[in-house]
Amino acid sequence: MIAGLTGGIGSGKSVVSRYLHIHYGIPVTDADQLARIIVEPGRPAYQAIVRRFPAARQDDGTLDRAWLRHHVLPDDEKRAWLEGITHPAIRELIRERLMSNQGKAAYQLLDSPLLLETGQSRMCDLVIVVDATETQQIERTVERDGNSEALVRSIMAKQWTREQRLQAADLIVDNTGAEADLPEAIDELHQTLLKRTQHHV
Repeated sequence: MIAGLTGGIGSGKSVVSRYLHIHYGIPVTDADQLARIIVEPGRPAYQAIVRRFPAARQDDGTLDRAWLRHHVLPDDEKRAWLEGITHPAIRELIRERLMSNQGKAAYQLLDSPLLLETGQSRMCDLVIVVDATETQQIERTVERDGNSEALVRSIMAKQWTREQRLQAADLIVDNTGAEADLPEAIDELHQTLLKRTQHHV
């Protein structure tokens, strides 16, 4: 069974997937990690991006993701072009990883911030949403990454709203409380997923 895991920026999604991997040995396909792999020097997506945006190429030849975040993502036309290059490549790598993780545990996770927005959820048997308030998302991300509130809000504006995510969820992990409460919620999620696998064909 493939469980898709998502949540808005700063929701705690990565904490949930890391916990399930470390404590229960659940295989995790990390879409963010694959997004970095597909833009490594020499790969087709990298070559297309530096042709279109030469300033995105750093002195060491790698892609300047911060430059793209500030100069490309805020522009709808440029962002659409970039997503047209990167999303199909990410989707292909996701498929490969999911296939290779098959049968390694009772279930596996696809951890993706854009699981719903990009249609990656169609590769999953169910969708888990890690939920936090918008205020918590902003505060946690500013503290974690040192980004400005304006940048965090612009990233949030490109993601589904909290209401849309919750509506699309099969299971919800409540991360609106204290940090110390999260492990218990993840343990409960794991038990729920194990029960689901027994009925999954």
